Amino acid sequence: MELSDSGTAVNVLAGVLIAAGVLGVILPVVPGLLLSWSGVLLWVLLSDAGTAVKWLVLALATVIAGFGLVVKFLWPGRKLKESGVPTPSLLVGGVLGLIGFFVVPVVGLLLGFLLGIYAMEAARLGVDQAWPSTRRALAAVGLSLLVEFAAALGIAVIWVFGLIAA
Repeated sequence: MELSDSGTAVNVLAGVLIAAGVLGVILPVVPGLLLSWSGVLLWVLLSDAGTAVKWLVLALATVIAGFGLVVKFLWPGRKLKESGVPTPSLLVGGVLGLIGFFVVPVVGLLLGFLLGIYAMEAARLGVDQAWPSTRRALAAVGLSLLVEFAAALGIAVIWVFGLIAA
């Protein structure tokens, strides 16, 4: 395996992009699914692998990424509406999460989101009922993260099978 070989270099670069995408799901700045899908696209366009296998892998990766993006927003959103957390609380949580991201890199997003939800829910429901409501919002965000992680991992697995089959 020569790294100077263009096929190997493309495979390594695609693998790095896909792995960065899988790990990037956890980091709020990195667009995980987009990176994973881009790694597959790069592999399809530049590798020497069999044509039919490459395009099948890209089609499956596209379906998984699209499904992951849709489910990532719909399923947790439905759970939030069912839990009764109002939109203004979510908006304040989102804004404070964004501010927190710049104040305390990486973990500030989560801390700001939690603080925003808790503050709004404490004002709306009282301090006693604010934490259960905040916990439900956090569970929905965790569900969204889990769905995106599963989709990125699915793309990685499909790519590995395609790499072996090609």
